[in-house]
Amino acid sequence: MDILRKYVFHNFGLKLLSLGIAVLLWLGVAHDPVAEIVVTVPLEFHNAPEKLEISSESIPQVKVRVRGPVRLVRELAPTEVHAVLDLSGTAPGERSYDLSPGRIHVPDDLQVVQVVPSMVRISFDTRATRQVEVRPRVIGRFASGYRIAHITCSPPVVTIVGPTRHVEEVEAAITDPVDATGVVDSATFTTHAYVADPLVRLADPSPIRVTVSVEKVKGGG
Repeated sequence: MDILRKYVFHNFGLKLLSLGIAVLLWLGVAHDPVAEIVVTVPLEFHNAPEKLEISSESIPQVKVRVRGPVRLVRELAPTEVHAVLDLSGTAPGERSYDLSPGRIHVPDDLQVVQVVPSMVRISFDTRATRQVEVRPRVIGRFASGYRIAHITCSPPVVTIVGPTRHVEEVEAAITDPVDATGVVDSATFTTHAYVADPLVRLADPSPIRVTVSVEKVKGGG
């Protein structure tokens, strides 16, 4: 009887109330209507090897069809849905990945019904770096009888990084247009350089200083 009093009948009213609330919550969830929603999420690449680069020019977004209690579906945020590809041990080349529902992580009590596309094919390459020259783009109109004498860049070269095949095909980095209108001697402009290939990036995207020197044309009045 002492055990019953201590563990069963002690605060019996509160225990009974808690049990009633739990039953009501369970009934509410059990009778919650089922709904579906389509969430668009990016692919997540986990455990990529140190010097591996993705060389596919486009990575598809993934549409995930999720089913569950309407209350949870309405509260679902895209950031709670994760389409994960494990790249452990991946080597350069092309590889296909099956985007089965098991690869998609969603909150508890929700179910992944469908994934579109159901498979993706991605190309990989080793990472490469090399230096390329910086080619300035100078625009503008000069006073009559004047012309550009020479243009210099500082730094004159930049280091680029990316998939080996793409890095090898880059000839130079190009600066944003520099408007030298009105320069009659020399002027220095601060701008930025870029590489046209979207898969290749600058190792150090620091500003570029472009100096434009103008001279008078001989016999130009």
